[in-house]
Amino acid sequence: MKNVMVILNYNDYNTTSDYLELIGNYKCLDYIIVVDNNSTDNSYQKLLKYNNKKIKVIKSDKNGGYGYGNNIGIKYAIKKYEKCNIIISNPDIVVKDEVIEELSKVLNSNDDIAIAAPVVKENGKLNRGWKLSGGGKELLLSIPKIGTNFRNKIISYKDSYYNDKKLSKVDVVSGCFFMIKSKVFKKIGLFDEHLFLYYEENVIAKKIKDLGYISVVVNNCNIIHNHSVSIDKTHNNLNKYKILKESQMYYLNNYTNANYITKKIIKLISNLMIRNYEKK
Repeated sequence: MKNVMVILNYNDYNTTSDYLELIGNYKCLDYIIVVDNNSTDNSYQKLLKYNNKKIKVIKSDKNGGYGYGNNIGIKYAIKKYEKCNIIISNPDIVVKDEVIEELSKVLNSNDDIAIAAPVVKENGKLNRGWKLSGGGKELLLSIPKIGTNFRNKIISYKDSYYNDKKLSKVDVVSGCFFMIKSKVFKKIGLFDEHLFLYYEENVIAKKIKDLGYISVVVNNCNIIHNHSVSIDKTHNNLNKYKILKESQMYYLNNYTNANYITKKIIKLISNLMIRNYEKK
């Protein structure tokens, strides 16, 4: 099965360029698709120099968000190969060729596994996935201090859950880097483009779970996520919070059984937080 990586760039040529220099000659990558999400600088023009038989640089017609941009690359990959393993990757990643090889082996040898992801090292911590959240957990995560201080207890698996196993089944994997079968991506309708940013992982997890597939973390595979976070260059904390809460409410309305009262309380907390931000 071919392995195709999709990388989304937005006003972050230097990070994307460094990444392409790292992975461009990896043997386990058959094709790399870079989607420039209609950058406002000259990223696209600069990235065009990487166009070759293995790397394709595409420009989006608009910045429609994370899912919209990635879907352009995913559709291109499926059109080119029909069936393949698709890697969704941020450009601020450090990954070895053998990690990609191991992830593809896991997918290719297990019919019930839709997504394989590595252990993500970021900010001095390990990100190995989390549990799907409904209305109750989303309410707890929305409460100031509680959501921040007890996030791991609310949605994370205990560290012992990953011990002495090559594969650990999880509900949700980090969106910064994961490998998914193209046939599953097609079945779930790719990324939900109603989400500009945030909650994409939860939506994908819910969809594949409903189809009877599973996601796994491959515990002997590690990557580093350096958090370039290009959104910080164009959105301040208030705007990012608004986008987050809009995505949360969309997720609750369309992918959970959260009741009216729970959603109303979450909305109230969100409005209070926005007012506090605006006063600063």
